[in-house]
Amino acid sequence: MEEIVTSQGRLTYTLTRKKVRNLNLRIKPNGQLMVSAPLRMPLRDIEGFIREKAGWIVKNQAKMASQPPPVPARYTKAECLELFTVISDRIFPLFAGLLGGQKPTLKVREMTSRWGVCHTTKRTIVLNTRLAEKPTAAIEYVILHEYVHFLHPNHQEGFHAEMARLMPDYKERRKLLRG
Repeated sequence: MEEIVTSQGRLTYTLTRKKVRNLNLRIKPNGQLMVSAPLRMPLRDIEGFIREKAGWIVKNQAKMASQPPPVPARYTKAECLELFTVISDRIFPLFAGLLGGQKPTLKVREMTSRWGVCHTTKRTIVLNTRLAEKPTAAIEYVILHEYVHFLHPNHQEGFHAEMARLMPDYKERRKLLRG
C-alpha cells in the first residue's frame, strides 16, 4: 500500500507494475484504489496522475461506499455454465472455420464491471455469473460479442461492422444489460 497527499486529502493505493502501455486507475467495490502502471514509468509520473485524478477518485470512492452490498447471485456457476454453453453452441458454427473447428473454453466467474471477457490467445471466453439473470437476447449478444473478438481483438470499426452483420439488432440487445 502506498500513500499520497493530494488536494482532496490523503489517498491510499495499491500499485502494480505490469506490461501495459497506459496508467490505469480502478476502484474496487470496497473503495480500495488500484493503480496499474507500465514497468518503467517513474513514480513521480504515477503520483502526478493520481493527484490530477484525485477529485474523480474521491467522488467514486464515495459512490462505492454509498451502494448497498451486492445481492448473492441467483444461479450457481454450474447452472450458468450450462446455460451459456447451450447459447454458445448455437453461435459457434459462425466461427467454426476461424477457430479450426475447436470450440473455445467457456468459464464463468463473478465480475463487477464486465459481462464477458475473451482471451483470444488462450481460446477462452469468461462470462459473468450475473449474465444468467438477463434475458436470452442479452446473453446471446454478450456471447456473440466475445466470439467476434476472435476476429477483431478491439472495439474498432471492424468489430462493430461484424456485430451489425451477424446481429443487426445488437445495439438494442446491449441495452437489455442495463436493466
